[in-house]
Amino acid sequence: MARQGAVSLLLLAVLLLGACLPAPAAAGVLLSTLPKALAVTASPKPGQVLHAGVDKVTVTWSLNTTEPAGADAAYKNVKVNLCYAPVSQKDRGWRKSNDDLSKDKACQLKITQQSYAAGAPGSFEYTVARDIPSGSYYVRAYALDASGTQVAYGQTGAAAAFDVAGITGIHASIKVAAGVFSAFSVVALAFFFVVENRKKNK
Repeated sequence: MARQGAVSLLLLAVLLLGACLPAPAAAGVLLSTLPKALAVTASPKPGQVLHAGVDKVTVTWSLNTTEPAGADAAYKNVKVNLCYAPVSQKDRGWRKSNDDLSKDKACQLKITQQSYAAGAPGSFEYTVARDIPSGSYYVRAYALDASGTQVAYGQTGAAAAFDVAGITGIHASIKVAAGVFSAFSVVALAFFFVVENRKKNK
């Protein structure tokens, strides 16, 4: 009897523990399950170097010609992201691609999101943001349904990747200004030193 009671208590404890544990997180949309229904182009040539805060990228998208007419009827919005090319993901876990889009870190840099016009091409001119780090990039566009869920995509792909030269820190004009102020400080110090010496000698 005591043994049965102990077993019952153990089973009850296991059930209670299981009820208290958080439910496993639901998986996001898998890229591998989405149709590649969008034709996407970006203006930079493969390997071209763009400068953050200066250069522009024109992105265009439309329904792929391989898709039947009306295939984009459920598309409500299009979201365009800048993605790290594989060469810029290497040894950087925080940039790694993942088939589960809720865990994907490669395409985290948003370019734009706007309404999708069914049957009509769309475009956007993007000035490379000043905080975009140096690296190699390509462009991916997602078609979103009314709930904001990705239902299709298209991308320029790693073969068409272009490079971004990020802002590395101190601008040349700041360096010049710092040099001028440093020189002025030295001259001012020497001037006051001479004045003080003359006062002492009088």
